[in-house]
Amino acid sequence: MNNSKLSIKEKIGYALGDGAANIAWRGVATFLFIFYTDVFGLNPAAVGLLMLVARSSDGISDVLMGIVGDRTQSKYGKFRPWILWTAIPLGGILSLLFTGPELSMTGKIVYAYTTYILFTLIYTANNIPYGALMAVMTGDNAERTALGSYRMVGAFGGGMLVQGALLFLVAYFGNVNPNIDISKLDTEKFRVTVSAPQAVANANIKTDNGIAMFTWADAAIDDTTNVPTQGKSFKIEADKDYSFIIEGEKDLIAEDISIINQKKGYSYSIYVMSIILALIMFVTFYTTKERIHPPKEQESDLKRDLKDLIKNKPWLVLLVIGLLFNVYNSIKQGITVIYFSHYLHDQLLAASFLVALMIASIGGAMITAPLGKKLGKRKLFIYALIFSGAVNALFIFCGPENVGAIFTIGIISEFAAAIFPTLFFAMLGDAADYSEYKNGRRATGLIYSAGSFATKFGGGIAMAIVGWVLAMYHYDGFDSVAIQGAIPGIKMLMSWIPTVIALIAAGLMTIYPLTQTKLDEMSLELNARRAKE
Repeated sequence: MNNSKLSIKEKIGYALGDGAANIAWRGVATFLFIFYTDVFGLNPAAVGLLMLVARSSDGISDVLMGIVGDRTQSKYGKFRPWILWTAIPLGGILSLLFTGPELSMTGKIVYAYTTYILFTLIYTANNIPYGALMAVMTGDNAERTALGSYRMVGAFGGGMLVQGALLFLVAYFGNVNPNIDISKLDTEKFRVTVSAPQAVANANIKTDNGIAMFTWADAAIDDTTNVPTQGKSFKIEADKDYSFIIEGEKDLIAEDISIINQKKGYSYSIYVMSIILALIMFVTFYTTKERIHPPKEQESDLKRDLKDLIKNKPWLVLLVIGLLFNVYNSIKQGITVIYFSHYLHDQLLAASFLVALMIASIGGAMITAPLGKKLGKRKLFIYALIFSGAVNALFIFCGPENVGAIFTIGIISEFAAAIFPTLFFAMLGDAADYSEYKNGRRATGLIYSAGSFATKFGGGIAMAIVGWVLAMYHYDGFDSVAIQGAIPGIKMLMSWIPTVIALIAAGLMTIYPLTQTKLDEMSLELNARRAKE
């Protein structure tokens, strides 16, 4: 049973769990920053600090969850029950993250800190046991790598669902249905007056193709802040008229103009995603099984488990590498919607871009197992980091009109980047085997705490970087002029800043000690020990 081959049904069931988790994780990584700044009205530097501080305790909570998971005793096993117990709470707290109550600025910050910290804690209680489950479903090294590929396909599928569908759902649920009156002033110049039946704290108006330039029609002639921008963000009072001069498009009609209530759109869309998340988690629980157990003679000894952990060199290296590649990926995810909204002026195009990246990610995850078998996990990890980072740097040369190049660079870079997490979680299983091989003890949940810590704290560092860079360029999601002034910072965050981090990670990966030869040696020895039990 220790080295049993897993059925396709069980592999898919396990993979769905990471699909559900990524509805939460990628939804937060991709959309929460722009929700906080452009909808909830928080300063980008404050958002970056919030995300860094909220995740600074993750190392403690992740280790504690690993310890709790290793010591959980139930008829369902050690790790599976946590997937069941946390399914509904995770969906609930995700919904609260994107529910922006009307509060003072201090109240908003307190609300954001409270809900975000609760999210990270509940995600920890779900994701560490989920990750550890991989290592106890089978003891076969190759089967575990294959399971890792299934897992990443599931993860990217969940990411594709939330990243591809959310912005369209926002447009659907957030549609204000405004009254629009258009007067033609010239061939490509129009006066447009809009009103809405309900008040909207932060509405966004633009033309469907995002080309037209907006200025306020009734502003003073000497108003230097009323510069043309591709769309405007503004507060709507119910049944009040707002007038714009729109230039740059021919034959403009009312159907070409949309006004989106971003708060309502984001909140309702996430509510739908949260329900889907919880239902999928139940499927994972009912389709998986635990087979690998600690050695029978192993006694509970937390002090020794922690001592073994800090002496586990493969685990220590993976902890740092995981942190770095999650910073790399999270910066890219966190800036993408802002990049498309304010540099390309086409927010819905971001959905197509993110779906294209998810498809590329699935391809990268699927090819990881055969490439890992041919090259070895360590070499493949190094090559993927260098290649993905180098390609990603090319974004700096792209202008708003280079849509084809932007998609091509993103797809190629993401194909290689998908190899990182696929290898990482399989290699954590190898680190657990190494501990058992070296010390005769196994603390799988504790080992897998590195995965959750690296994911969450790496994302926190990434969002802090995004917030600080945007703050340096005075980004303000409610001010169209300030947004345009922050474009150089947005381009840097999309291009060479992540690249530097990927190259540092590639250099550190060279000291990872578990070569394929060592893994084969460990597998033979552990199988021999388990056969005697």
